Amino acid sequence: MEKDAAALAPEGESSGAKGNGDCDDVTNDFISRLPDAILGSIISLLPTKDGGRTQVLSRRWRPLWRSAPLNLEVEIVPSARAYGVPYTAVPKIISQHAGPARRFRLTIGLFSTGVIYSEVESWFHSRALANLQELDIGGLREAGLPLPLSSLSSAATLLVAKIGETDFPNKIATPICFPVLKQLTLEFVSISRDVLDTLLSGCHCLESLSISVDRAVGNLRVISPTLRCIGICDSIDGKEDLVIEDAPRLERLLMPYFTKGCCGTIRVIRAPKLEILGTFSPVFSKLLFFQGMNPVSSANSLCTVKVLALRSSGRELHATLNVLGWFPCLEKLYVIFYKHCEMDKKNKPQYDTLHPAKCLQTHLKNVLFKSFVGNDKQIDFARFFVLNAEVLNKIEFEGYGKYTNESVAAHCKLLQVENRASRDATFEFRNNPLSIDHHVEEHIHNLSVADPFRQP
Repeated sequence: MEKDAAALAPEGESSGAKGNGDCDDVTNDFISRLPDAILGSIISLLPTKDGGRTQVLSRRWRPLWRSAPLNLEVEIVPSARAYGVPYTAVPKIISQHAGPARRFRLTIGLFSTGVIYSEVESWFHSRALANLQELDIGGLREAGLPLPLSSLSSAATLLVAKIGETDFPNKIATPICFPVLKQLTLEFVSISRDVLDTLLSGCHCLESLSISVDRAVGNLRVISPTLRCIGICDSIDGKEDLVIEDAPRLERLLMPYFTKGCCGTIRVIRAPKLEILGTFSPVFSKLLFFQGMNPVSSANSLCTVKVLALRSSGRELHATLNVLGWFPCLEKLYVIFYKHCEMDKKNKPQYDTLHPAKCLQTHLKNVLFKSFVGNDKQIDFARFFVLNAEVLNKIEFEGYGKYTNESVAAHCKLLQVENRASRDATFEFRNNPLSIDHHVEEHIHNLSVADPFRQP
C-alpha cells in the first residue's frame, strides 16, 4: 500500500523517481514529443496506479499526471485483492489533482463500514468528481449499504453509467436529469417502477439500456423516445413484468441468458422499428408482442424483425415454426441448441399449418445452428430447414470438435442436402465453442456492430 501511495504522490514526494526519470530524457523519445492533451488522454486510459507511475518516466511526463483526465478506480475490500488505489489515498488524489475526472469506478466490499460510506459520500461532493463522464459503482448491497444519491451529482455530464448490486430507494423526490447520457447499465439492482420511470424520463439522449433486476417493486416499464437497444440480462424478478410500453426508435431487444424460469413476462407494446431480437426459447420464455391492441401471431404478424435468435433442445420444431410465423420478413435465424429439458407432451404446441411461416418461402437467407452435436433431434430440426427454406443462401453449423471431410459428408447425407429446397444454399461446418450469450451481453452498448449474434 505504501508503494502504491508513493507512486501516486505529486512531484517531489515519490522516492526514487528522480534518478529513473532524468536518464530517460532522450531525443529519440517520439511519444514524449506529443502535445500535452494527447499524452493526458493516454494517461487517462490507464488504470489509476499505472497513470500515477508515468511521473517516473521523465521530466517531460512529471507534470502531466496532475492535469490529465483522471481515471480513478477504487475497490474497498478487507484484503490486498483490490485492483485500484487504496481508498485511503483517494482524498489526497481528488484534493490535489488539478485536471478533470473522466471516469470513476467504485466497488464496496462485504465488510465496509458506515464510516467509509460517509467518506465515499464526501468524495462525490468534491470538485474533482463534479464533471464525470463515466461512472461505475457497485457492491453496496453486499456491504449492507444503500445507493448514495450523491453518486448521481455529476449526472449533467455523464455519458456512461453502470450501477450494480445495489438497492435504489423506492422514491426519488428530486428529478434527476441526464442530458447527455448514452449508455445505462442497471445490473442486479432492486428498483421500483416509479424510480425506473424517473431515471428514464431524465435521459434525453439515451441509446442503450442494459438491465437485470433481482427485485422489482411493481411491474417495470420502459418509455423512451431515444432508446435504440435494450438488453435484458440474466434475470428480471419472476414476480413482476417488464413492459416496453413505448420505444419508437428501438431497433434491438437482446436477451442473453434468457432461459426457463429466470424472469417474469416481457411485454412489447410499441416498438415499430424493432429489427433484431433474441435469444429466447419459443416454449419456455414469457415474451409477448403486440400489434396495436392484439398479440402478435401468425395472423397478426410483425414485419420489421430481420434477425432472430432462438433456443431449442431440438425437440421444439413446431413451436419454433409458430414463432417464425410472427416475423414474415425474417432474413437471418440463429438456433442455439441446449440440453433437453422434459416438458408436458400434452402442452407441446403444434405447427399452425393454416398460417405457415412465410419467411421460409420469401426472405430467410441465412440459418446458423449453434452448439450443434449432430444427435437425431438436432438433425431432424436442421433437416426441416434444408428441405423447406426456399431462398436460403447459407446454412452454418457450429460445434465443439474438429470437423473432418468424413464427418461433414456423413452430416450432409443425414440432412439430405442433395434434396435441398434452395439449390443455391451452401453448407459450412466449423468449431466454435464460445458462448453466444457472453458475446451478446458484451455488445449491448455497441451499436456499431451490425449483428450482435455474429461471433468472429
